Amino acid sequence: MRHLKAGRKLNRNASHRAALMRNLSCALIEHERIITTLAKAKALRPFIEKLITLAKKGTLHARRLAVARLHNKDAVAKLFKEIAPRFADRPGGYTRVIRRQERRLGDAGLTAYIELLREGERKTRTRATPAPAPRVSAPPAPAPQVEAPPPEQPPAPEQTPPASEQPPESPPAS
Repeated sequence: MRHLKAGRKLNRNASHRAALMRNLSCALIEHERIITTLAKAKALRPFIEKLITLAKKGTLHARRLAVARLHNKDAVAKLFKEIAPRFADRPGGYTRVIRRQERRLGDAGLTAYIELLREGERKTRTRATPAPAPRVSAPPAPAPQVEAPPPEQPPAPEQTPPASEQPPESPPAS
């Protein structure tokens, strides 16, 4: 059973995963938008968001914890000077993962962008609103019903009158 086994292993051991998260985080802090596989982007999101929350505190202890997790003083400096003030009034959700249509060339792996949100940008995307239903003020008046004429009956076959009522035939001319 996998109870309480959160997180993705990404086919790496623990030290390799930690190094991967450090490198991806430093690249994301430096460039603010990177392309990686979808699984790595989803694994990176909680890691970087915890670092940004730590940087929002701005204390010396928070800075030392960030250096211990990133091992890169330049990235920590940018995190504390530029990125943390940008999200000072935001309670969370500092990143966005956008799937890409292009697959990775070697193994056709799914790729994605992971990016930091900009100042004042909202994470929620605007969904295409469906067209509003047409308004009907009153039901249309029913069409007047036209009475159909009775179906015509075919004409009755002509009956020949009885022989007594027939006029006499004229004799043939000789």
